[in-house]
Amino acid sequence: MTESKSVLFTIFGATGDLAKRKLYPSLFRLYKKGELAENFAVIGTARRPWTDDFYRDVVLTSIKDLMKSKSEADNFISHFYYQSHDVGDVAHYVTLKNLGEKLREKYSTQGNQVFFLAMAPQFFGTITEHLKSENILTGEGFERIVIEKPFGTSYDTAKELNDSLTKSFTEEQIFRIDHYLGKEMIQSVSAVRFANPIFESLWNNRHIDNVQITFAESIGVEDRGGYYDTSGALKDMIQNHVLQVLSLIAMEKPEKFDETHIVQEKVKALKAIRKYTADEAQANFIRAQYAAGTFDEENYISYRDEDSVSTTSRTETFAAGKFLIDNERWAGVPFYVRSGKRMTEKGTRINIIFKKDVDNLFAENDETPEQNVLTIYIQPTEGFSLSVNGKAAGQGFHLDPMRLSFRHDSEFLGNSPEAYEKLFLDVLNGDGTNFSHWEEAARAWELIDVIRKTWGSDTSSELPTYKARTMGPQEAFDLLEKDGRTWNWQPDLWYIDHGML
Repeated sequence: MTESKSVLFTIFGATGDLAKRKLYPSLFRLYKKGELAENFAVIGTARRPWTDDFYRDVVLTSIKDLMKSKSEADNFISHFYYQSHDVGDVAHYVTLKNLGEKLREKYSTQGNQVFFLAMAPQFFGTITEHLKSENILTGEGFERIVIEKPFGTSYDTAKELNDSLTKSFTEEQIFRIDHYLGKEMIQSVSAVRFANPIFESLWNNRHIDNVQITFAESIGVEDRGGYYDTSGALKDMIQNHVLQVLSLIAMEKPEKFDETHIVQEKVKALKAIRKYTADEAQANFIRAQYAAGTFDEENYISYRDEDSVSTTSRTETFAAGKFLIDNERWAGVPFYVRSGKRMTEKGTRINIIFKKDVDNLFAENDETPEQNVLTIYIQPTEGFSLSVNGKAAGQGFHLDPMRLSFRHDSEFLGNSPEAYEKLFLDVLNGDGTNFSHWEEAARAWELIDVIRKTWGSDTSSELPTYKARTMGPQEAFDLLEKDGRTWNWQPDLWYIDHGML
């Protein structure tokens, strides 16, 4: 039987979109599963002058699709309280402390506290400083802080942010969310690799030709044009999500499957990635913006025509590149990565491309075996497949590529925990395995800063473009072609064949 947790949550930015779309539904799922019961409370804080009742109605609306009984939902939202708050006003922290003390006694939370900062990073330092100075941090139970990305915009800003956090919290108390690390198949990468000797024995440069990681979004910037124009694909996706996935693929087998040893090996892998010179960054990474395009008879505008985006913007909506890892296991194996908006399909997948057979037994028959490819699907479907060569049915001898595939069915996907639900439970259990640690973030920024600065110093060359709902600019394909390789996943070819693109 699940033992429910005793805890007081304080959510800064409680009126925002993230809280309504992800946080409240995830807390409700934990409540329905018994992980949260009677001994928890939630304080929502933001600038808006809401009442407890209004706040509870907002929470109720956010969980309506998960409700099975009104009484269950009503009991859940009765644990929610609202406090209007100005993060720079000391008096408001005194009020927050008083409310927290009252709720700690009412719900017997044993002094356990989780602070979720669902707001802009420039407020993180101010909030954590006041949590300490106004004695909201008591040390009586566990005290943990959860922060959203972006964690800085460069190594220097990330370090400044981290230094401000560590004045009030230890590294073990800081949980930096990368929601992709909460996804089922991301967490299954280690299982696919380490629990199957058939793969682990081949997981090296003797057998693997290249690795490809794609994070593709079919949507544009939506209503986030103002934010996105200050960020771009390199900082928004490659620095965190992509490098986190890469480190899981590349790391050595940990001594134990626990947070300490997994993080240790991920950091080693990240530190083994070659840090490029400016010239190497220019040669190995490309950027582009989506232009207007037509897909399945629907017209899409260009990035520069989106709301809140500068008409002269040089912010990239697509980034692709090649990382090299300088260690014994991966020497000579390129890791190709790409991420972009307004691509053909939404999809996150890893392609492990195995080497060609150098001694082709079937050459005299004019048969060339296809390269074996292990594909790990992360979203929108979850699962994996392995492409192998077999014999085509019928007379004669002809090779026929086939795919051994497993995808989770819709029932599993409907019942599997959401990423934020898993991550919330990890925070409550004090397990930071599926979060980004400072050493990981620091090394990622060291690698990305070189590319960022190289692109930033180029203010005059024409920025490559790609038509909306395609798989990126020609330059991304040229990047692999000059190495004698191609992108494994090219969904646009199917749509072109069917006259939709």
